[in-house]
Amino acid sequence: MPVNQIWTQRSSLAADHAAAGNFDTAMRLLSRQLGIRNFAPLKSMFLDLHTGSHSYLRAFSSAPVVSLAVERGWSESASPNVRGPPALVFNFSQLDEKLKAGYKGTTDGKFTEALRLFLSILHTIPLIVVESRREVDEVKELIIIAKEYVLGLQMELKRRELKDNPVRQQEFAAYFTHCNLQMPHLRLALRNAMTICFKAKNLATAANFARRLLETNPNENHSKAARQVLQSSERNMTDASQLNYDFRNPFVTCGATYVPIYRGQKDVSCPSCTTRFVPTQEGQLCTICVLAVIGADASGLLCSPSQIR
Repeated sequence: MPVNQIWTQRSSLAADHAAAGNFDTAMRLLSRQLGIRNFAPLKSMFLDLHTGSHSYLRAFSSAPVVSLAVERGWSESASPNVRGPPALVFNFSQLDEKLKAGYKGTTDGKFTEALRLFLSILHTIPLIVVESRREVDEVKELIIIAKEYVLGLQMELKRRELKDNPVRQQEFAAYFTHCNLQMPHLRLALRNAMTICFKAKNLATAANFARRLLETNPNENHSKAARQVLQSSERNMTDASQLNYDFRNPFVTCGATYVPIYRGQKDVSCPSCTTRFVPTQEGQLCTICVLAVIGADASGLLCSPSQIR
C-alpha cells in the first residue's frame, strides 16, 4: 500500500488527507462534515499542506528525487513500523496571531484588511488539527468570533457605499452594533450609529445608542458626545424615518440580506461558520465563509483525534 494511503487510511481529519495528497478524500470529508461546496478558497492551502508534509532527497545525480513523508510529532523513540500522522503547516497559534491582527485592523479603521484576515481564519479552521477537547472548544469559539466580525465588517463596508440611501445606512450601522464585538469595537460601532441616526433626525433611535454607549464606560470624549445626543434627543423622542430595526426585540442579522431575524422567526444556518440566514437563502452558498451551502445536512467540525476516540 502506498505511504500516503497508510498515512491517513484511518483518519477522519480532512487536514491529514490533504497533507497526504488525498485531495478527493479531503473534499468529501469537508463536504460531509461542514457542507462545503466551494473549494476554490482552499486550493492553495491544500497544496501548502501537501508540500509542507513532504521532504525530498536526491541520492545520486542520475537518480530521481525521493519523496519522504514528514510525520507530525516524530521522535527518535517512535517505532519505525508505525506511521505517524502527517506534519501540518497550519496550527491554532497562527490563527490567534491572525485574530490579533484582525482586531488591530478594525481598531485602525482598516476594515478591508481586517475583513481579509477574519475570512482567512474561517478558511483555515477546517484544515487544522488540535489535540484536546479544550482546544476543540477554542476552535469553535474562534469560528463564532471570526464570523461575527466578517458579518459586521461586510455591513460597514456596504454602508459606506450607500451614499444615496440614508435609511439603509442607518440600518447597517444599527445592525453592526448587535454583532458580538470586542468592547473597544462595540464602542466605535455605537458612536457611529448614534451619530448617523442623530444627523438623520432619528432622535429616539439615536438616544438608544447613546444610552448603550454610556453603559460601556467610554472615554471622556465619547461620554460627552453621548450625553449631548441624549440631552438633545430627549426634547423630542421621535424618528424622522422608519427603520427596519427594533432594539427592544432580540435578533440576529441575516448574513445575505442583512435584515433582522427576530427571536421566534424561522431561520437556516451555515454548517461551516454557523451564520444564520432567512429561510429563502437555504441551498445558496454562504456569503460569510463563502465555502458551505446554507442549510446543508452536515455532521459538524472534526478537528481533533480526541473527537473520535
